[in-house]
Amino acid sequence: MKKNIVTEVVDHELCIGCGLCAALCPEEALEMTWNRYGEYNPLEIEPCTRGCGLCLKVCPFADHEEDEGTIGEALYGSVPWIGHRPEVGYHLATFVGHADEHRSAGASGGMATWLLERLLAEGIVDHVVCVAPTGDPERLFSFSVFDDPPAVRAGAGSAYCPVEMSGAIRQILENPGRYAVTGLPCYIKAIRLAQKKDPKLSARVVVTVGLVCGQLKSRPFTEYIASLAGLVGEVKGVRYRGKSQEQPATNYHYAFTSTAGDERKIFWNDGIAEAWTNRWFTPRACNYCDDVFAECADVTFMDAWLPDYSKDYRGTNLVVVRSPLIEDLIRRGVRDGGLLAGPVPVEDVIQSQAAVVEIKRRHLAHRLYLDLEMGRVVLRKRVCPAREKSPSLRREIALKDRMRRSSRAFWAESEDPDAGRLREAMVPDLKRLSRGRKMARIMALPIRTVIYVRGHFRGKHHE
Repeated sequence: MKKNIVTEVVDHELCIGCGLCAALCPEEALEMTWNRYGEYNPLEIEPCTRGCGLCLKVCPFADHEEDEGTIGEALYGSVPWIGHRPEVGYHLATFVGHADEHRSAGASGGMATWLLERLLAEGIVDHVVCVAPTGDPERLFSFSVFDDPPAVRAGAGSAYCPVEMSGAIRQILENPGRYAVTGLPCYIKAIRLAQKKDPKLSARVVVTVGLVCGQLKSRPFTEYIASLAGLVGEVKGVRYRGKSQEQPATNYHYAFTSTAGDERKIFWNDGIAEAWTNRWFTPRACNYCDDVFAECADVTFMDAWLPDYSKDYRGTNLVVVRSPLIEDLIRRGVRDGGLLAGPVPVEDVIQSQAAVVEIKRRHLAHRLYLDLEMGRVVLRKRVCPAREKSPSLRREIALKDRMRRSSRAFWAESEDPDAGRLREAMVPDLKRLSRGRKMARIMALPIRTVIYVRGHFRGKHHE
C-alpha cells in the first residue's frame, strides 16, 4: 500500500486539518471533512493512482527533513541585521502597541487588522486571506478572501474552532494576483512547504501573517463552553475575545448567539480557563508542535501578556517582524499616527509566552520520550526526546493528556452531551492534578528555605 496523508498522518491522529493536502492534490482525490471528534481531516474521495506523495510533502506534521528552523533560515537568514533566538526564530524588529481604530474589534490591540488594511491600501497585495465568521452553525468560521480594506475588518478577532484553507488555496491557484495570508504556525509552515512544490503559490503569496498559538480546539470545545454558559439552542455565532471595561484583558469573555435567538456570555475565569489550560478538546497533533511564534511568517502578532499591559482591558499587541517591508510599514504607521507602538526587547516577547514555550519545548521532549518508550512513531522535532526529571510535571503532563483524550471521546460518544456531565467526568483527574501541585509546592518549601538561609548568612558574612 502506497504511503499517503491518510495512512501516515490521519491514521496516527497527527492531522491538524489545514487543508493544504486537499488543495494541492493533482488528482483532486482529497476532500476536507469533519471527523467524529469535530476536527477537520482529509478524506480520500477518489482512489489515488499517481502516488506522487505531494500530500505528505506539504503536510506540517508529516516526517520532513525540513523544519521551521531550516525554512526560516532560507527565508530570513540573509536579511541584514536580523537576529535569531531559538524560542522565537528570526527577528528583525519587535514592537508593542495598538491601533486605535481597530483596537475595540480586535482580539488584542488591532495591529494585525491595521496591517492587512495597509497592505491593500498601498497596493502591496491585491487580496487578503483571513478567517471570518460565516453565520453557519455547521461551519462557524472559514478562510475568506477580501479585496478592499474595510472588508478586512470582518476578520478581526480570534477563532478558537477548526478552520481549513483548501478552498482559499484553490482560489489563489485559480486567480492571479498578490495575496497576503494569515494563519497559525502550522498553517504558515504548510504554506511554506507548498510554495516549494507549486510555483504559482510561491509567486502569488507575497506576505504571510502569523499568529502565536498554544493549541487548537475542536468544534465541541465551542459547544462545551456554550453549554457551560447556558446557551439555549445550537451555536450560530460566537465572539471569542469580548472585552469588558470592568475586567482586565486576561479575563475576556466569549459571547454566543444561538439558532433559537438566545444570547449568552461567559468569562475566562468562569470555566473557559479550566477547559483551555487542561487541554480539553485539543487535537493530538498539537502535542507535537514546537513552533510558538509562527517562525515561518513575515510577521507574527500576539497578546502582550505582560504585567505592564495585561490589565488594560482594551488589549495590546506584541509583534515580531522578520520582513524589511513589514518593518517599514509599521514604522511609517507609527510616524503617521495610525499606530501607537514602539520597540520592545525580544526577551519581553518571549517572556509573554513563557508558559506556551514551556509546553512546546520541555513538555514536548517528555512526550517524544514516551513515544520512544512505547514503540510509537516518533516525529522528528527540534526538541530531542528526554524523560522529564520532575515527577510532578510528569504527572501533570500525563493527567492533562488523559483529560484531552477523555474530553474528545466523551463528546463524540454521548448522545446528548452537556457541560455538566463532562465536567463531572473530569473531576477525578482535576483533583489529582490539584493534589499533585500542592505536593510539589510543599516539596519545594525546604529547597526555598535552604536557598533563603544560605543567602541570608552569606549576606551577613559580607557585611
